[in-house]
Amino acid sequence: MKRTRTQRLRRSLAMAMAGGGIAGLLTAIPGVPAPAPAPATVPVAAAENTATVFYYTKTKNWSQYNLHYAPDGGSWTAVPGVRMEAACTDWVKKTVTLGSAEGLKATFNNGSGTWDNNADRNYDLGAGAITVRDGVIAHSDPCAGGGDPDPGPAPGTGNTATVYYSTQTLGWTTTNLHHQPAGGEWTAVPGLGMRSACTGWWKKDVDLGTATSMKAAFNNGNGVWDNNNGDDYTLAAGVSTVKDRVVAKDAADPCAAEAPDTEAPTIPTGVTAKADGVSVILTWEPSTDDREVTRYQVTRTGGTKGTMVTDVSSTVLSVADLEEKTAYTFTVKAADAAGNLSPSSAAATATTGDKPSAPAQGKPLGTDPRKDPIYFVLTARFNDGDTGNNRGGSQHESSGNAANDDPMFRGDFKGLVDKLDYIKGLGMSAIWITPVVLNRSDYDYHGYHGYDFYQVDRRLESAGASYQDLINAAHAKGMKIYQDVVYNHSSRWGAKGLFTPKHYGVRDAQWSWYYDEPNASFEYDGLSVEPKSGKSYYNGDLWSTEQPTGNTCVGWGDQAGTSPEGYHVYNCQWPDATSGVWPKDIYHTCWLGNWEGEDSRSCWLHDDLADFDTESPKVQNYLIGAYDKYIDMGVDGFRVDTAVHIPRTTWNRRFLPAVQERVTQRFGAEAAKNFLVFGEVGAFVNDKWNRGSVNHSAQFFTWKERKEYSADDAEAALEMYDFENTAGVAAQPSSTNAFLEGNAYHTPDHSKFSGMNIIDMRMHMNFGDASNAFHNGKDSDDATNDATYNVVYVDSHDYGPNKSGERYTGGTDAWAENMSLMWTFRGIPALYYGSEIEFQKGKQIDCGPSCPLATTGRAYYGDHLQGDVKASEFSKVDSATGAVADTLSKPLVEHVQRLNEIRRAVPALQTGQYSTEGISGDMAYKRRYTSGSTDSFALVTVTGGASYTGIPDGTYRDAVTGDTQVVTDGKLTVAAPGKGNLRVYVLNGTGQIGTAGPYLK
Repeated sequence: MKRTRTQRLRRSLAMAMAGGGIAGLLTAIPGVPAPAPAPATVPVAAAENTATVFYYTKTKNWSQYNLHYAPDGGSWTAVPGVRMEAACTDWVKKTVTLGSAEGLKATFNNGSGTWDNNADRNYDLGAGAITVRDGVIAHSDPCAGGGDPDPGPAPGTGNTATVYYSTQTLGWTTTNLHHQPAGGEWTAVPGLGMRSACTGWWKKDVDLGTATSMKAAFNNGNGVWDNNNGDDYTLAAGVSTVKDRVVAKDAADPCAAEAPDTEAPTIPTGVTAKADGVSVILTWEPSTDDREVTRYQVTRTGGTKGTMVTDVSSTVLSVADLEEKTAYTFTVKAADAAGNLSPSSAAATATTGDKPSAPAQGKPLGTDPRKDPIYFVLTARFNDGDTGNNRGGSQHESSGNAANDDPMFRGDFKGLVDKLDYIKGLGMSAIWITPVVLNRSDYDYHGYHGYDFYQVDRRLESAGASYQDLINAAHAKGMKIYQDVVYNHSSRWGAKGLFTPKHYGVRDAQWSWYYDEPNASFEYDGLSVEPKSGKSYYNGDLWSTEQPTGNTCVGWGDQAGTSPEGYHVYNCQWPDATSGVWPKDIYHTCWLGNWEGEDSRSCWLHDDLADFDTESPKVQNYLIGAYDKYIDMGVDGFRVDTAVHIPRTTWNRRFLPAVQERVTQRFGAEAAKNFLVFGEVGAFVNDKWNRGSVNHSAQFFTWKERKEYSADDAEAALEMYDFENTAGVAAQPSSTNAFLEGNAYHTPDHSKFSGMNIIDMRMHMNFGDASNAFHNGKDSDDATNDATYNVVYVDSHDYGPNKSGERYTGGTDAWAENMSLMWTFRGIPALYYGSEIEFQKGKQIDCGPSCPLATTGRAYYGDHLQGDVKASEFSKVDSATGAVADTLSKPLVEHVQRLNEIRRAVPALQTGQYSTEGISGDMAYKRRYTSGSTDSFALVTVTGGASYTGIPDGTYRDAVTGDTQVVTDGKLTVAAPGKGNLRVYVLNGTGQIGTAGPYLK
């Protein structure tokens, strides 16, 4: 999903605090005197900055070296960048012009797919002469003296200082030591490049000569300094460590082999058990350990099954199907990697109630998903069935929604249940709904700011219209529910039950309007109003004046400046990727810099989207457990948000097998086979492979891995990235699963299928013109495991074609043409709510809270659905009254109804393979599906005329007009039906299906 930056309360205050965690480090550079005032001169044009980048070749031994770079604030060079030239032994160089920029981001490659991008973080380089050697940046010319630009001390020349510096709380990717031996001179800024010694530690050996100590400061080579709050560090000869401004003299090597771990974690605290019917949710506070807590052991007693022990990696356990009216007792122990167990926690007890009689858990319909056209709704914006759960949130007034009496959370499950017959009347048999988990942010109606993944957002539910009720009601009408799921990120307030950060806040005269008074007896659920603040968007549990246990955010609560409004702003006041409060075994702690780079899979996309470390077992366990809950409820599939931002190895190893295992366990192998998982792989380019990067191309995610990688998921992700990018596009697997062999259907080979299908981003990007979408789409089909499962749409809640930010506005005829193609070409057609009446065409899809929702492509649709509608069959409306009757009379509604009739009656259009062999015509193809007694063969042309040769002889009848043609020589010719119209000649078909409409006639 595209993330439009939401407008926080007093957004300028948040911006003023960006980077506040290192505010105490930013002081005058030591050893550099202030410049004298410059004499008055005649103004001259500013000189352009340049950088001469030297790259060390000895450990790479590539045949070619390229510098791929972007000046700060500028655009990246085209891949693979610019060729570097020989400089001196073991070095190449390239001088680049930066303009007014003071530095550049850079990566290096061999021109054949092998990259050095600083462990997926890119290099941050300044101006002047810069060296990059084995990941270490220094500022010098290695060829000036013909030697190493950063030599260590020669043996026997004097006293030596060995300095270890920790960047664990800073997140620096390079470190320099700027120093002055006692009685000597400071090194030139930025000093000497330190080398990585072990995780989080950098090392440098310094020759002090006759001196016995030195002054020192550290920096990241790009203007961020740690000079001990302006006092500089004093370091003695021998071994010293510097960590979080604490110097340890004669210290032990922090990278030496660790002693055996014999210390157990602390006892888990805050264990609570809450019963809901015959289910119990158990939560507790995380334990601490001298190394790392790796799991928790939960012991349950009570009931007839006796004592049960369960291991989990998260701090939440959901236990279902317990006995009725039974007391259960739970205790928790914490364990580390060495197997040390803490003592048991205090016991928590919960007594179950009655087993709910309704709604019963659902069961997926389990049929081939290609038979079911999809209707996509933003649940909160579709139809309001219960005004009691409407909520406007903190942005209700400032967004302009209040003036329109249009709260962001307006539509709900009851409204959707009430209008299932409308969707069925369109002929759509699957509904894709936005995420249902409890959200938390300033503007979270869309569902992509997940906070409690184990709870359904109460702003969507009503009495008699729970999420389970919706699933069951849809199934009763033969309609599927596809749930939008997010594995990549939580809200910026963390994930309840896994990690929820506290940030600095103070209820002083300036901030009491924002920070709610803490209320320990109130639990946020999105709907309930906290009595002291009068808000449902209460935040009293999210802030603290005291540092939380384990906090690592530097300068907690220190004043960090003043906002434009005159408010004091403070360090650690807002959630931030680099603020230091996010545990690195649960969240990533960096900002995305390159959408097609490795960091796109391991950094934050946006400040409202706290990026999970999906390679962490804790995170994997939490998410798998959460989504098991919804599988158990009987959903029919998952649409996967931001799939490209998680490594394919993690999908293939963890999440996709977990889905298959759970569906199989609960509902059987056939249901698992037909449980549709389709991923959003955002590749917004018009070429087959996304800028040549296989790892960031949609079709790449439909395949299993081709080799074994490290057992560690994080290492495996890097190994796979390097392997596949080095192999390049030409070495990727190919498939004939979508294609006929001549005129024959063949059994598809899914043995290499990953388990994830995809949204057809390439067709979506080109739907400004149906012909472009058709030709671009089929061009990628041989690189997709089975493109007949691609989900195809024109526009969505994120983009229109060609990455437009507006809802499609190509005109009614163009819409009809697009639909005619989508409903007859391979893949599963999907329609964004309201497109059947060109709802909000040309309107900006999303502007966050900076404008009213009523003016956007996410406007409320319920006004067009007022009245009653009944539909007993797909595409057939039995009765309709009020505004919905008028909606159902629109030309595109009639068009999509008949397209669904035709598609539902011709198996080749649903599940068939296709070919354009022997066919002339722009958008013309043949499709066939054969299984048992079913043999369906169809010839299709959209808008234009077509000629078919080499086809089977026999009688063909057009499903649109009923025209009959008898083929005796393998040839058939079709005249152009016109814009938006089509012809579907079916071998041994029944003739006309449905009645002529505004386009199909």
